[in-house]
Amino acid sequence: MTKLSISQAWDESRAVIARDGALLTTIALALFVLPGVISDIATPLAPPGELPKPGYWIVLTALALLVALVGQLAVIRLAIGSGLTVGEAIRHGARRVPAYLAATLAWVVPVLIAAVLLAARVVGPPANASPMAALALLLLCGVVLWFAIRMLMTSPVASAEAVGPMEILRRSWQLTRGHWLRLFGFFMVLIIAAVVAVAAVTAIGGILARIIFGGVEPLTVGALFVALLVQIVSGAISVTLMVMVARIYVQLSGEGAAVKVPTSGT
Repeated sequence: MTKLSISQAWDESRAVIARDGALLTTIALALFVLPGVISDIATPLAPPGELPKPGYWIVLTALALLVALVGQLAVIRLAIGSGLTVGEAIRHGARRVPAYLAATLAWVVPVLIAAVLLAARVVGPPANASPMAALALLLLCGVVLWFAIRMLMTSPVASAEAVGPMEILRRSWQLTRGHWLRLFGFFMVLIIAAVVAVAAVTAIGGILARIIFGGVEPLTVGALFVALLVQIVSGAISVTLMVMVARIYVQLSGEGAAVKVPTSGT
């Protein structure tokens, strides 16, 4: 079993971000922040606990997610140390998105179907609720968390290896064997930090928008201001996560790729 050092991955990630910060920022702004802002300001408000009514915002959100996937794979490609230019990394990410998306959907869709079926037995009038369904839903959440950590290497595998969806899943399963606890700890720390950061920026941005622009209603300057702040922070978090995942992959795959500085260009 290959040794894994999260602290080494963090040190290498800081080196990548310090050296390639301008290039990674360009990718983040173009493929994370801008699509995210467009999606955010186009999504209508909905009552608490409800989804917005169907509309064109669904198409924009789907496109923003696809563009973000390209950005993720491009950042990983650069962080692995491939020596590609930024333009080449983005084009490579676009080519690998179909396989990565198919691999992700292959395990996420069955889980979602099971969760919806169980939730339908739990949510509703108390008299019709099923205790066994509630217990099964709770167990499903635990299984999903365990499986999600085992699938943490799907994005770097999809970016670094010319393999199909099923092989992406198999390779991630192989690479993470014996490292679940360390990867879980890394993942939870980053998720908690991300949630706190985004919540704080959203709250502060909302207050400033109401003071400066008079509100945060959809398609207003205030909404654009808040969306921009949130997406900038989310983009920074996404880049950090992808760089970390890339450097963890380098350790687990035994490639031993050095931290290189890619050149700008197309």
